[in-house]
Amino acid sequence: MGLKADEAVIIALGGNIAGDFGSSEALLEAALARFAEAGLPLVARSSWWRSAAWPDPTGQEYRNGVVLVEARQPPEHVIRTLFSLEAAFGRERGARNAARTLDLDLIAHGRTVLDSPDLTLPHPRAHERLFVMGPLAEIAPEWRHPVLGRTAAELAAAATVGLDARPVQPRSSTR
Repeated sequence: MGLKADEAVIIALGGNIAGDFGSSEALLEAALARFAEAGLPLVARSSWWRSAAWPDPTGQEYRNGVVLVEARQPPEHVIRTLFSLEAAFGRERGARNAARTLDLDLIAHGRTVLDSPDLTLPHPRAHERLFVMGPLAEIAPEWRHPVLGRTAAELAAAATVGLDARPVQPRSSTR
């Protein structure tokens, strides 16, 4: 990959409501197809992972994945772009951890460390979540957390949330 993992912008995708797309995977694929035109060209992508709803596992199962993108915009611009994409796919922000069509989380923006009222980087809970670190370890196992100093592979092995997360169907990453 021409772009080093530690320089990439890392975005986690997830959802458990298919909306008009027939399946969560189809909705996630449609969202990915819009990334380049939104100024976030893909560098690499994980396979889709499945996991039980959290914190209430009786809810609809989630699909998750992670992408590395190249972005020249500052983190605040990237997060606004992600919110706009979510809205375009029917995301309505309401209760925390509620079911959703599309959830786009900015996990890291290169080596940026930021703690503002609107944005915290790296994402403050991603390192705990197997449904984020597992897919990230597929495509960038050597990525190193800017604060904790541990690699994606190490963080996936130490995850404490979403331990049931597994690839739906492993695929080769696009680099």
